[in-house]
This record gives sequence, structure tokens and C-alpha cells, in this order.
Amino acid sequence: MAVINRWLIMSAMLLASSTFAAVLPDERIDVLYHGYDGGGAEIDGPSILVRKNIGTAVSVSANYYVDMVSSASIDVQATASPYSEERKESGFSGQYMIDRSTLKFGYTQSKENDYDATTYTFGIDQSFFGDLTTLGFGVSFGEDIVGQNTDPTYKRDLQRRKYSVNASQIVTKNLLASLSFDSATDQCLNLTDDQSCLNNPYRSVRYLNGTGGYLYQRELYPHTRNSDALGLRAIYYLPYRASIRAELRKFSDSWGIDADNAELRYLHPYGERFLFEVKYRIYDQTGADFYSDLFPYRDAQNFLARDKELSPFSSTTIGLGVTYKIPAGFIPWFDKSTANLYWDHFDIDYDDFRDARVSPADYAAGEEPLYSLQADVIRLYFSFWF
Repeated sequence: MAVINRWLIMSAMLLASSTFAAVLPDERIDVLYHGYDGGGAEIDGPSILVRKNIGTAVSVSANYYVDMVSSASIDVQATASPYSEERKESGFSGQYMIDRSTLKFGYTQSKENDYDATTYTFGIDQSFFGDLTTLGFGVSFGEDIVGQNTDPTYKRDLQRRKYSVNASQIVTKNLLASLSFDSATDQCLNLTDDQSCLNNPYRSVRYLNGTGGYLYQRELYPHTRNSDALGLRAIYYLPYRASIRAELRKFSDSWGIDADNAELRYLHPYGERFLFEVKYRIYDQTGADFYSDLFPYRDAQNFLARDKELSPFSSTTIGLGVTYKIPAGFIPWFDKSTANLYWDHFDIDYDDFRDARVSPADYAAGEEPLYSLQADVIRLYFSFWF
């Protein structure tokens, strides 16, 4: 299952953006290569996005994205064998502009050998007060099928719902700000009490065996997860064509996880063709109520988890990026084009997840070294306007 550390890639790839007026996006083609390396996992692949306007009111886009995964992460090394797999994602989206309103819709389908996901999205943005204020609403519906390579009869149905509200404001001629609220529900369908769908079906928890060592049993999660997130973003344009971007975000869910995120970016032009970016991000979260690195005995509670992403941990990210504006006419058929290279480095420290790969002769159960993870994400892409 190609879910290991994918959130790192996505958090590095997704840029915070806000719509401040009803304007169709530019017609362009983006060709991307992304690569992730850290914690024993390597994930890379290409992506292509094509966006085209139809008349003055309609914009459509199509995207194709591939993850090629090779994993020998700490979870895999502790309880399973290294593996390789491929995930393919394709999507279609569109916008229809009516005066100061923009209707948005989208469809995404993702397939891998043990997980199928389908997502439908719909939203509307409305601008007010001479396009100084924009209010948006969005909803998405997802239907996933969770499988397991080692058991062809294993099948779990997962339903996802997400609702979003956002407000954007041009505060001054140099300052743009936005506030967003997201509420999501993930729910397993038609499962018995001893079944799960929200966890990785290959992951296990460990428990003391009464003789100083430990054994493993499978994870068991609740059938529902509700979460809310509140975000505040701002962009301030400096007199010398540079800008500062800031983001604060707070997250909480029904599993007991509370998380805070803060990010600061500085973008600086150099000459007429280069744009440089520096980024710093901090993240901190508490652990899930049913998480434990080592349970006292088998079936110690109703729900059991040892996923390190549900443990308490903190992380820092530093990022560097450069955009080069390719001279006009260098690439035929396009009005303009850019080459873009971004690198992010993650440092993650887990407060209650220990390295079970060490020898039991050197460390007693529950006294192993705490685990930390370093990872790098590279994105190289070319954009072509037409």
C-alpha cells in the first residue's frame, strides 16, 4: 500500500492558494517529476497537468500522476518484507465563471494493487465589494476500497466526506489574507467490530509477553474519524517585487489528535528571470487516544494502534526553490515558459515511537531508542503557457 510517508510528499507539493476574484486560470501545461527519499522509503514518479479555457467563462484541466514506491521503512523491517508497488492517479476538473461567481467541480481516481480511491468535488466562490472579498464553499465525496495483497478476499469499503468554507480579503494593496475551515469524516461501511478500514492492513502493534519480551498482533481502529482544521494565510508584497507568505493551521480530530502548523515563505526576484524561495515550517501533534508503542498485554483495549503517524511527534521543514523564466521564443508554440526546482528537507522526532529493529539483547522491551526520521523531497517541473 503506497501510503507510507505520502503525506510528506503531498505537504511539500501542495502550495497554499486563494482566489480573490472571479478570474479564469491561465492556459498552461505543467510537467513534473517528484522524488522522496527518507526513512527507508523511496517514492518518485512523473505528473502532467493540462489546463485549457473554453471561451471566456469555462476552464477545464486534466491531470495524470504516478507514484513508484520502494519501501523498507522501519514498519516494514520490523514486521514484514521490503516491497515495491505503483500508484496511478488521474483526474479531471473544471470551472465555470458567472459574473462574480465561479463554480468548480472535479473527479479523481487513484489505483494501486491493494487500494482504489474515487473522489468527487464541487465548490462555488463568490466575490463581493469590487472583488475585494471572496467567499467560497466546497464539498468532496470519496469512495475507497481497501485491499490486501496477501489475502485476495480482504475488502473494506471506506466512505470519505469533506466540507470547506473559506473567506479571502484584499486588506491593502500589498496585503492579501484568507481564513479557511475544513470538516471531514472518514467512515468504514459494513464492518464487524473486529474489522478495520482506516488503518494499514499490514501494520501490527506489539505487546508484552510476560517474560520480558514482546509479541505482535494486528491493529484495530475505530470505524469513524471526524476532523476539523482551521487555517489562516497571508501574503504581503514588498516594494522590491518580493513577497512574504505566512500560514497558521490548527487541526483536531475525534481520535484525540491535536496538531499545530506554522509556515513562513520568502520569495525574492533576481533580475528579470529568476525567482528564489526560502521556506521554514514547524509542526507538532499529540498522539491518538488508542496509540501505544508497547501495550501491556494482548487485547489491552478496544482499539489498538502503533502507526508512528498517530504518535506524538514534532517536525521541522526547510525548503529552497528557484524558478527560471525561459526567454520568449526559446521553446516554440508557447507564449512563455518556466523551469522550476524545489527541495524540502524534513526532520521528524517521534516522542513515543521506539526503534524495535534493535537487538533484544541490547535493549529491554520499551527502552529502545526513540525513532527519528530525515527525508528529502525534490520537485522539478516545467510550465508552459499557451
